[in-house]
Amino acid sequence: MGRSKPNGNNGRERQLLAQEAARIIVDQGIRDYRIAKVKAAERLGLSSRGALPRNAEIELAVSEHLQLFGRESHVDLLRTLREAALTAMELLGAHSPRLVGPVLSGTADSNSAVNLHVFSDSPENVALLLADLGIVYRPYERRLKSQRNRKAVADVYAGFRFQQHHVAIEATVFPVDGIRQAPISPIDGRPMRRADMNAVRELIKQA
Repeated sequence: MGRSKPNGNNGRERQLLAQEAARIIVDQGIRDYRIAKVKAAERLGLSSRGALPRNAEIELAVSEHLQLFGRESHVDLLRTLREAALTAMELLGAHSPRLVGPVLSGTADSNSAVNLHVFSDSPENVALLLADLGIVYRPYERRLKSQRNRKAVADVYAGFRFQQHHVAIEATVFPVDGIRQAPISPIDGRPMRRADMNAVRELIKQA
């Protein structure tokens, strides 16, 4: 009688899937957690149709993987990324920059970009500032969800990608009043954690 394929509902299987997905994210630089979960299920011979680990479980597994296998090199990497973030934030200081994402949470790896939120009612103002500073940038668009009237609403935001200290910086532009409410995190469904320059300086000191 052939062995039936587990469907991912078992707690141990969820943990194994989360650990394998974390390994794929770190090793391959995949940023889509759903893709990483499906790849992990395929690699382990488990069904991806069952209850896959939640994104928060994947992020925890990524953090544990980096601490276990990265150790001092990961601490050094985080410091480098956060220092690059702070430099970029100082350059963009007129637009109240905030650090978000893996570099803030500590789950960044060598494939991670620094993610910033900046605030201006005209994205062109941010582009002009970068140009005045002699910084070469590439525009992009990012779709993010926000909570409005108890409903999750997706909006598209302009952004600019550039290099700082050989680190990729992605600055997504929100309206000025967008500083009051962060978009929804795809990790836990809560408002994204944001850190201002003082908070980033403290993170660097603590490293």
